[in-house]
Amino acid sequence: MNAPASPPDLILHHGLITTLDRARPTASAVAIADGRFVAVGGDAEVMALAGPATRVIDLHGRRVLPGLIDNHLHIIRGGLNYNLELRWDGVRSLADAMAMLKAQVAITPPPQWVRVVGGFTEHQFAEKRLPTIDELNAVAPDTPVFLLHLYDRALLNAAALRAVGYTRDTPEPPGGQIVRDRDGNPTGLLLAKPNAAILYATLGKGPRLPFDYQLNSTRHFMRELNRLGVTGAIDAGGGAQNYPDDYAVIQQLADDGQLTIRLAYNLFTQKPKAEKEDFLNWTKTSKYKQGDDYFRHNGAGEMLVFSAADFEDFRQPRPDLPPEMEGDLEGVVRILAENRWPWRMHATYDETISRALDVFERVNQDIPLQGLNWFFDHAETISDQSIDRIAALGGGIAVQHRMAYQGEYFVERYGPGAAEATPPVARMLEKGARVSAGTDATRVASYNPWVSLAWLITGRTVGGLRLYPQRNCLDRETALRMWTEYVTWFSNEEGKKGHIAAGQLADLIVPDRDFFACAESEIADITSELTMVGGKIVYGAGRFADLDEAPIPAAMPDWSPVNRYGGYGAWAAKQPARAAAPVACACSHACGIHGHDHATAWSSRLPIADLKSFWGALGCACWAL
Repeated sequence: MNAPASPPDLILHHGLITTLDRARPTASAVAIADGRFVAVGGDAEVMALAGPATRVIDLHGRRVLPGLIDNHLHIIRGGLNYNLELRWDGVRSLADAMAMLKAQVAITPPPQWVRVVGGFTEHQFAEKRLPTIDELNAVAPDTPVFLLHLYDRALLNAAALRAVGYTRDTPEPPGGQIVRDRDGNPTGLLLAKPNAAILYATLGKGPRLPFDYQLNSTRHFMRELNRLGVTGAIDAGGGAQNYPDDYAVIQQLADDGQLTIRLAYNLFTQKPKAEKEDFLNWTKTSKYKQGDDYFRHNGAGEMLVFSAADFEDFRQPRPDLPPEMEGDLEGVVRILAENRWPWRMHATYDETISRALDVFERVNQDIPLQGLNWFFDHAETISDQSIDRIAALGGGIAVQHRMAYQGEYFVERYGPGAAEATPPVARMLEKGARVSAGTDATRVASYNPWVSLAWLITGRTVGGLRLYPQRNCLDRETALRMWTEYVTWFSNEEGKKGHIAAGQLADLIVPDRDFFACAESEIADITSELTMVGGKIVYGAGRFADLDEAPIPAAMPDWSPVNRYGGYGAWAAKQPARAAAPVACACSHACGIHGHDHATAWSSRLPIADLKSFWGALGCACWAL
């Protein structure tokens, strides 16, 4: 270990540090100066570097990991709306979810909506179903409720239908379906057929937060990610996320030094048939890598051209892309390659990947692609041949845990055999491909990185279905590298972060339990008790709560679900212990309000005296106590 020239700003010691640095895989202490690790080693050698002004933190023997980096997160768009959304991420029964919804409706003022926008699946619920429209209307007769489930459907109560103006006279939208009753009136169910345009267009009709509230909302989203150990992400753009207008909030936070997530962003085209115009303009006005270690430009995508989009609604057949796809894509890729901009491309199916590779190989004959760090996103059904072609062209594959939320639907359509390698992560690594992991949050999967890590390690969906045989699962260290070291290639930051090593950016986390020793069933429930970005503490809890240096104002507006429920798993942790003798409802589901057995789920965790008032608030008057 080489001693730094001057005493460090901070030393953390007495830890069990997994560095992921192959030259020194473990340590017990680190020294930090000017936002970087300057020494990594044993307690005695690192503590000897301390000066009079050096701050020292005792890690109390806890496991320490490099900060997690999400390779595909819609953090810019998600942050603008985070304070408006009731998140069902990690809620494990529909009873719990409906209780949250009812309570939020009670405090949401008109004309605001209650929105549940992605991050969950019906399979995570004990009841294995979504609420009915009647149930939504019963708990929210007057407040608009919009519930987005993956990419496949949205549920709107009657108040939401009135707010968006959908009636029997509303024409059927292209690419989607407004489900109607026998008289032609919308029921409140919207289906994506074959894409989610109708779902997002409807969501876009809702109220928006003003600019100052969006600043606050984005800070709360970043803090939630810090709570889960995320210190960096690559933003994949998104629908209705126009550049530069919808980047004003994140740019303001970057300018004010308030980012607690290192963010590399990709530019996502918004105009069908005008994609070349977008990228021609952007390559003139934006420079690849412009920015700094907290906020920097990372190229184009994930949408390059609309004709190449193959959204992964596994409840629908695989879409056949139009014949003009190759021509559209080549026009954009040539612009990007000529300007030395990397790109990322959404591609669920191997059929899409193969056709895109034909284009990339043709462009490569004229403009070599080596060194551009371009990659495909998702790649659930990618073939061995396509993996080899990507590697030969110098590209990569960014996978996300969408199958943890939609695996049951994939099995239903294609069978369990086809699902055994969707995507074939272990095979990609075996073949030496550039590959990393992320979430694709927030409108499909949850933003919780530990759910992704659990999926990579166990091969199970959040509903408990075992998708993958052991040969397509990863050991814990490899899974962790997928979330740290391996992501850095995708943002062209290799050697800058992803390890706990001298010279790298000082981003680390102390999980609330030992990732390498806890049961597999506990991995998805891990949170961080200490998160540091650039040597600054951005989140502290538990033993390290008194070190938290990044408190932020309460979520705005004051009725925000964030103030009441917190983030992933936080609400459940606040609930009382289970009652010793749960009480069953005598109505046997006949009241139609709750649609489940009162003896299960959330009600069984309440003291008996509280049950009557709780279910009474939901409208159930059929108790047998």
